[in-house]
Amino acid sequence: MNLAVRDIRHSLGRFVLTTIGVGMLLMVVMGMGGIYRGLVDDALVVTRGVGADLWVVQQSTRGPFAEVSRLPRRVVDRVAAVPGVTDAREFVFHTIQREHRGKPLRMGVLGLGWPTDKGEGLPMVAGRVLAQNHYEMIADESLGLALGERLRLGKDTYTVVGVTSAMVSSGGDGIACFTSRDAQAIQFDEPGESVRLERQARRVRAGEIDFGRTQPSVLDRASGSSRAIVALPGPAVSAVIARLMPGADTDAVLRTFEGWSDITVYSAAQQEDLLLKGSVDRARRQILLFRVLLTIISAVIMALIIYTLTLDKLHPIALLKLIGAPNHVIVGLIMQQSLIMGALAYGVAYLIGQQLFPLFPRRVLVAGDDLLRLGAIVLVISVLASLLGIWKAMRVAPNEAIG
Repeated sequence: MNLAVRDIRHSLGRFVLTTIGVGMLLMVVMGMGGIYRGLVDDALVVTRGVGADLWVVQQSTRGPFAEVSRLPRRVVDRVAAVPGVTDAREFVFHTIQREHRGKPLRMGVLGLGWPTDKGEGLPMVAGRVLAQNHYEMIADESLGLALGERLRLGKDTYTVVGVTSAMVSSGGDGIACFTSRDAQAIQFDEPGESVRLERQARRVRAGEIDFGRTQPSVLDRASGSSRAIVALPGPAVSAVIARLMPGADTDAVLRTFEGWSDITVYSAAQQEDLLLKGSVDRARRQILLFRVLLTIISAVIMALIIYTLTLDKLHPIALLKLIGAPNHVIVGLIMQQSLIMGALAYGVAYLIGQQLFPLFPRRVLVAGDDLLRLGAIVLVISVLASLLGIWKAMRVAPNEAIG
């Protein structure tokens, strides 16, 4: 019988408990890797979901995901007129938090360029896309909103007509999709009293100038709706996203945009890079550091466990040496135990993780490549952990068996 298996059977209870403990630690390492990958994937959900080739943002800003960007809506028509651009639409994105069912409901609000974009490219799991320009929304399942549920935001009430999956912002908040008009109405909603005070203030300012005093109609216009005042701009959009025609010369399109002094243009890859190096960069680096530390701690703990198990076998090892057993038998005994423990602990980590990771508040994305990489790391850790025990076993003298 294999000596490693025989020794494990001799102290089965302790070996099983030790393996489960190491497996739980490896599960944390696996989970940290999944959280890291999930954080990166969540951060890129919106940028990849809209399918933009170019991002047109406010001059000298880094885009709507890094900082505040404001563009007038008319920029959409200017971008659409550039040769090589097949589609241009406004992009509106912001985060809100409201009270719903007695609990705080935090969501990312994404404005779709309806009717060009009705949400056909979203990962729908139930319901349908937007069918009208107002009062409909598509919510991610993480928000807990059911089909047909009505939600009041600002002065309007919106009905959930579709449910998506894995649509979250870089902060982990579920995303709700509206038409861009509705998204802006939610973003720039003001209480009625605030609107009344602003209209009164405009009337006072108009009455303080000669033009206002000599033209009473100006005072009436100033105290009316903002839409009736041509000089006041409409709500701004966060960015303009553009798609290029197949085979279009990207450099030529970019050269056209370079002549516009009120905008900055980024490619899709540049926008993703800005996002990852901006709002989620520190979180990514911190999680990566914790993962590295946990891996090192796992290696140290396994080394100490194998060393302790070796100390318990010093007398049998000395006896093996006394009867003439070669060194490779003793080395195989210790290394095989370490490899068996590492393999079983990895299996425990995977099985427990499959049950626990879906319960985490943030998405834990464990990819096949990460599992293979962690398996290789566990193999290396098992071999290195056995070296301390092998070193101790090689120092045992045969005569200690009869001491």
